[in-house]
Amino acid sequence: MNPVRVRYAPSPTGSPHVGNIRDALFKHLLAKNTGGVHILRIEDTDRARLVPGCEDEIVASLRWLSIEWQEGFGVGGPHEPYRQSERKELGIYAKLVEQLLASGHAYPAFDTSEELTAMREYQQINKQPIGYFGGIWRDATPEQVAQARAEGRTEVIRQRIPRNTTIVIEDVIRGRIEWDSNTVDDPVLIKGDGMPTYHFAAMVDDHLMEITHIMRGEEWISSAPKHACLFDAFGWQRPAFVHCPVIKGKDGSKLSKRHGDTRVLDFRSAGYLPEALINFVALIGWSPGGDRELMNPTELAEAFSLDGLQPSPGVFDLDKLRWMNGNYIRAFSTEELFNRLVEYIRESDTLAYWSREGTDNPATAGHLSQLAAALERDPDFVRSLLPLEQERVVTLADFGEACAFFLVDEVEFVDQGREKWFGEAHVPELFTSMREKIAAAAALETADCEALVRDYAAAHGMEKLGPVVHPLRVALSGKTKGPGLFEMMSVLGRDRMIARFQRAEAMARSNG
Repeated sequence: MNPVRVRYAPSPTGSPHVGNIRDALFKHLLAKNTGGVHILRIEDTDRARLVPGCEDEIVASLRWLSIEWQEGFGVGGPHEPYRQSERKELGIYAKLVEQLLASGHAYPAFDTSEELTAMREYQQINKQPIGYFGGIWRDATPEQVAQARAEGRTEVIRQRIPRNTTIVIEDVIRGRIEWDSNTVDDPVLIKGDGMPTYHFAAMVDDHLMEITHIMRGEEWISSAPKHACLFDAFGWQRPAFVHCPVIKGKDGSKLSKRHGDTRVLDFRSAGYLPEALINFVALIGWSPGGDRELMNPTELAEAFSLDGLQPSPGVFDLDKLRWMNGNYIRAFSTEELFNRLVEYIRESDTLAYWSREGTDNPATAGHLSQLAAALERDPDFVRSLLPLEQERVVTLADFGEACAFFLVDEVEFVDQGREKWFGEAHVPELFTSMREKIAAAAALETADCEALVRDYAAAHGMEKLGPVVHPLRVALSGKTKGPGLFEMMSVLGRDRMIARFQRAEAMARSNG
């Protein structure tokens, strides 16, 4: 059996999204699992739709996710060049299309756009299969072709699909699939501008680059008979066809932005970790067996096989991605978390992403800017407070808001906390006492802070800590919920606590 050779072949006409990055991930995992080769090829034959900078974004997306390729664009290899426009300039496609014309497996066609539109309208009205099944050009005489060329009519080259037969492929996931060849239209191989189409260039390059598995989305199943016939026309061995399941939203509809489908690098800007995203994406339409869900990149590669791919649609569940991401964050050591956060905040796209109009949480940009300033001013303080919020966040971006109250001179009080607790009779004296005890304390480690609070409750005959803990929390953080009070007190330190209790005491006395 030949070593596995697979290719990720994006078109630089738009940013990589979840669907096509899953395509790259599956191929990367298969190559890793089998010791095969993953190739990156740029299919840029649709010149009208090219987006400047898209090639760089494709590479940046793959590198952020650690999706490797051993051959191809940017790294070279024995089948250079790996950009199709350059392969066209070398005459690779022209030589082979001449071979098809000579063997009768292709023919020139000169239909105008108006003629093609009229043909499709006629097919729709008469409930006929929609597509190009030959017109006058499939069986045109050499004289008709010569006259059309003499008139300067735009010429395309079409594939001549065999008629009155059954076309069969064996799909790795779906098994045997059959088509009546009379329902398969003749696709364009070479466009009027001389550029090859996907139907031609991709299959030619797959053969020349010795691709063993054509892995792609199930939306390409309808094109499979055309591609199988093309391999047959050249007398080439067909690669294995693997049509991966479509990705849908949780509601069963086509995946869209409202489900969370967005450009891959936006997930980075939003605070998702690459290992969480590839773990999540790998499980959309593929199962490792059993009930495993959290799998690091090495575990994914070791477990991946084509047998685990499913024919039924995969579901993009943003809640599940957030759950996974939170688990990965909680698994970090403090130092690793600190380094990841620094890297995230310093990434050039992060603040730009959160400053866009229409973001889910427009305050995040300000919170992250505040955190960035604190990292420059006092990195050790930021490092000390991260473990307090590590259990409570699900993305790196969440640290901006979660840490905000640590980093300001005066906290903003939530109305319900201030109204509920600052009006209690014992609270002004509580704040005064705690401020004095903190000022006099020799040490303020977590255990020391807990002792101060418990001693106060005991001294005032309070059997439950709630009436002490809750107003202290609001005074120090402005919130009614948050990290453990004693840990928070220790991290805030003497001066911050004294200042906050002093302010809260004045408010509490004015409430009284």
